[in-house]
Amino acid sequence: MMKNKSYIGVSLVILVFGIIFIPKIIERIKDGSVIQGDRIDGVSNHRSKSANTGLVKIGPEPAFSLTNQDNKTITKKDYAGKVHVVEFFFSTCPSICPKMNQNMLVIEKEFLGNPNFGIISITINPDTDTPQILKKHAEALGVASSNWNFLTGKQDYIYDLANKGFNLYAGQNSNVSGGFEHSGYFALVDKEGNIRSRKDKNGNPIIYYNGLEKEDVKAIIKDIKKLLNE
Repeated sequence: MMKNKSYIGVSLVILVFGIIFIPKIIERIKDGSVIQGDRIDGVSNHRSKSANTGLVKIGPEPAFSLTNQDNKTITKKDYAGKVHVVEFFFSTCPSICPKMNQNMLVIEKEFLGNPNFGIISITINPDTDTPQILKKHAEALGVASSNWNFLTGKQDYIYDLANKGFNLYAGQNSNVSGGFEHSGYFALVDKEGNIRSRKDKNGNPIIYYNGLEKEDVKAIIKDIKKLLNE
């Protein structure tokens, strides 16, 4: 008689468990959160967030090796694990560069102190923009982040990097003010070295962010935050 009561008690516990928890487990399987929890490490949570960023992978960031304002060699590996923004500019630019630099300072300020974020500014006039000149330029701008590198190198190498690597136009033109012309766009790169972008209203990737437009600067800040949470 006691055994029967024990069996009945166990059966009731199983029944109650099934009624309360099985629907919740099924629901969590449906929304992909079954492995998440306070005691699960960050990897599973990161995967879930990554799937919901809505940011498109455009392609891999090209490899590079250039010299920064402190005469140190900087490569793609120095930004491994860091979300970063890339621009092409030159320090004596009389047209779009000052505005690009100011907008980049807005981005820097938003993430200042975050070791997982960085900025890369590559000169397209390396004959003038030596490491010493770039250091003065960074100081004049008031750059505070140790993860913002101003890079220089051989001109042909840089032009190949811009035009073929990033597909961000850069070139010489004696007919324009300053003697050089280039794209005013920013490239957004994730922690794994992939160029990423949001979609436009028609569902197409914008690919790059306009470094001259406040709305695009606001957009890239939002998207940097998404990538930092991946």
